[in-house]
Amino acid sequence: MKNFGVWITTILLTLTTFSSATFAAEDDGPELVESAKSAILIERDTGEVLYEKDANQTLPPASMTKIMTMILVMEALNDGSLKLDEKVRASEYAASMGGSQIFLEPGEEMTVDELLKGVAVASGNDASVALAERISGSEEEFVEKMNEKAIDLGLENTQFQNTTGLPADNHYSTARDMALMAKELLKYEGITEYTKIYDDYLRKGTDNEFWLVNTNKLVKFYKGVDGLKTGFTREAKYCLTATAKKNDMRVIAVVMGAETPKKRNAYITTMLDYAFNHYETESLYKRFQPVDQLKMIRANNPEIDVVTSESVSVLKKKGQKIENVEREVKYNDTIELPLKKGQEVGTLTITSNGEPLSKTTLIVNEDVSNAGLWSLLKRSMNEMVKHR
Repeated sequence: MKNFGVWITTILLTLTTFSSATFAAEDDGPELVESAKSAILIERDTGEVLYEKDANQTLPPASMTKIMTMILVMEALNDGSLKLDEKVRASEYAASMGGSQIFLEPGEEMTVDELLKGVAVASGNDASVALAERISGSEEEFVEKMNEKAIDLGLENTQFQNTTGLPADNHYSTARDMALMAKELLKYEGITEYTKIYDDYLRKGTDNEFWLVNTNKLVKFYKGVDGLKTGFTREAKYCLTATAKKNDMRVIAVVMGAETPKKRNAYITTMLDYAFNHYETESLYKRFQPVDQLKMIRANNPEIDVVTSESVSVLKKKGQKIENVEREVKYNDTIELPLKKGQEVGTLTITSNGEPLSKTTLIVNEDVSNAGLWSLLKRSMNEMVKHR
């Protein structure tokens, strides 16, 4: 067990000055979404809200539910418990899903890569359930994981009953929670390689060839849009969680309960235009970029790289300047060996004139075990030689 302190260092950057109230004030700004039930616009790295309308209203998310499904799929791919080239056999239950589907047959095998494409592009309910069953054994067990992840992410107004978003009692979320889910999913940069596809094929060259066309038309008609997920049921109406990137800035826009797909897309477009016309970001750290070294004499590697868990940026209004930017690394009070890759060990806080701009979890990017007895003995001997 070891106790760690705090260190602060100044970052030599010329950025923009603003107060934390700058962005909160946008709630009183222009009305970007008129007739939809709920909406929100955030900058991805900082999570700053640029616009919102009834963002905490609980509503059915329809197929936007699959954002959480994809988070758990990407987690499994990231930890190695799932492989893209692995074949998954569709159960009768998975193949029986109605609504949007890729028309899996009972017993049909597809790779995880193909099924993920079916979820991300065509919103396949059958593909979603097949992946859920592979990861957790059943859809019910997978839904438990979805709800546990919602708690981990601090989503206060979200409850899932299935992996697909098909109508169900007590299956709900909010625009704010959907934006936070999208923020989490976008940690996995590879996901946009799927969600940005406009059209593609499954079973290509076979009698059962299936043409996938993205339900999110903005990936073709709005430059910079590369995801994420549409949704529609009669109860939910037309919903969309979209993301777009221009230069160094990525934003997330959510609309729930729009009356038509045309209005839904128009509202998203208006919010994206507003973000890119009025704001910009300065990138400070890429995901997994080293920030500090953690020194643990009893570790197999006594100097451990501490890295960012996600990309870190500073958001600013165009034309403003940031001054006196500092970073503060604070380690957890207790850090015990062994450490697992991805384990949280502290936080990185970026401030300007003492005002917080962003806060990011710091992790170790490798497994760290206890040093062996022989290694500890050699280190002790080296220390003795140094101080003779």
